[in-house]
Amino acid sequence: MDKNKSNLETLRHSTSHIMAQAVTELFPGTKLAIGPAIEEGFYYDFDTPQPFKPEDLEKIENRMKEIVKDNHKFVRSEMTKKDAVEFFKKKNEPYKIELLNDIPDEKVSLYQHSTFIDLCRGPHLESTKEIKHFKLLSIAGAYWRGSEKNKMLQRIYGTVFPTREELEQYLKKLDEAKKRDHRVLGKSLDLFSVHEEIGAGLIHWHPKGATVRQLLEDFWKKEHTKNGYQIVCTPHIASEEIYKISGHLEKYSDMIYSPMDIDGKPFRVKPMNCPGHILIFKTKLHSYKELPVRFAEMGAVYRHELSGVLHGLLRVRGFTIDDAHIFCTKEQVEDEIISVFNFTINFLKKFGFSEFEIFLATRPEKYVGEIEKWDLATASLKKALEKTGYKYEIDEGGGAFYGPKIDLKVKDVLGRSWQCSTIQFDFNLPERFNITYRNSEGKDERVLMIHRAVFGSLERFFGVLIEHYGGAFPFWLAPVQIKILPITDEQIEYANIVKKELGDLRVEIDTRNEKLNYKIREAQMEKIPYLLILGKKEQSSNEVAVRLYGENTTTTKDIKKFLEDIKEIT
Repeated sequence: MDKNKSNLETLRHSTSHIMAQAVTELFPGTKLAIGPAIEEGFYYDFDTPQPFKPEDLEKIENRMKEIVKDNHKFVRSEMTKKDAVEFFKKKNEPYKIELLNDIPDEKVSLYQHSTFIDLCRGPHLESTKEIKHFKLLSIAGAYWRGSEKNKMLQRIYGTVFPTREELEQYLKKLDEAKKRDHRVLGKSLDLFSVHEEIGAGLIHWHPKGATVRQLLEDFWKKEHTKNGYQIVCTPHIASEEIYKISGHLEKYSDMIYSPMDIDGKPFRVKPMNCPGHILIFKTKLHSYKELPVRFAEMGAVYRHELSGVLHGLLRVRGFTIDDAHIFCTKEQVEDEIISVFNFTINFLKKFGFSEFEIFLATRPEKYVGEIEKWDLATASLKKALEKTGYKYEIDEGGGAFYGPKIDLKVKDVLGRSWQCSTIQFDFNLPERFNITYRNSEGKDERVLMIHRAVFGSLERFFGVLIEHYGGAFPFWLAPVQIKILPITDEQIEYANIVKKELGDLRVEIDTRNEKLNYKIREAQMEKIPYLLILGKKEQSSNEVAVRLYGENTTTTKDIKKFLEDIKEIT
């Protein structure tokens, strides 16, 4: 691990202990759960007699400052697991006892500063005085160990940095992120909604959001067809038997919805598209001359995500995977992976992303297949990645249960990373479904298979786009590209003439009996790229007064000149 990253994790984890001390002192009867460092800060989960209130954060923060100022040393000690269980029983800390019962080691470590002592692997700082620039951010609910079957705990999030400048910069980024929150913009821009009456995590695309969705799908289909993919479509439900064969029911059962009875047989709503694509491939014998075969689908799938992790468009229960499955020979695997990787990078660049984080995810704890095959598959992905010239990191244990994978994260304008695309090697399903092709010697040989998604899921990608652009989509993606504002009713007829001149562009005319400034202000809030203001002067000269989103001035242009300018950005 990078030394600076390691030092920052130590700083954040130490701060979480200070927060825990402050909470237990200020709120007697609080029981402690866990308090790890996370990517941009830390949190601690508490079982409290009463829920925290927003104003409690300031009290906790002030007490933390006092603890820091007192300069307590962090002291490590060891106990046998048995003694530690007795110790935490006396302190009435049931969550610590549950954690201890899961630790296989005979001895465990504890860390103490001041009067506070916690079960902890460490490491920690030398003393509390090293912690200077921190901020508590928010309160949230969190199920113990992420399971809805367990008690809901109170989680406090915070962050800490080595310098005040870094903390202030991060807090500014948080403020900007709040303005870009896709859930807020999704409502204000009338893009999508979620309705508890129908179910959490199920997205309803409004007309404007559905327009963007259609544009995404059209672009996706065009690019895939151009690059040798064949578009397929598979059903939303399937016999449970197919997921027994694939291994998903065994390895993925928590995420698959309960069966429904159809003609006395159990069926499941589709959690993934791969079995259907395999069965399409198997409907005929394929020669080596036909390979690779590339099937692609915008396939709706459903997964039982826990309610505590659902988050707008970014974590849902019903979503659309832009799946593709490539069936190829072992000689073609490396070239196909490189081709898919380059296709993915170029595809994402079209949406304004230029920075990427790339990970090679290796064998997880739960896996199928032989280790030798895993090693060979991982080596193939690694070799292909090295040929692309892009830097990458190893994500130990992050692979799918059926094979290793390449994950691509995009960085948005705020520098935040978002998981989107994945390229996965699969030697498991070809064996389970006995997928073969006829080789040059006329013999049946095992097909190799690559899973791949570029958007990842259409819903998640849309959420990322909303936040990346702050709702102000580029012209080609904007649900309404141009809004025409006639100043009086006398210009409505001319407005319709202008709209006709604009052809297939997505145009609205605001004919409401409202003041012009009100209409302009509302259109700016809708983040429409172009406003065309029409008064008597524009009507008489066959012109339009053009106002760009975010600008306060207008430029008068001939309609044909305006169209020429538009063509340059489309």
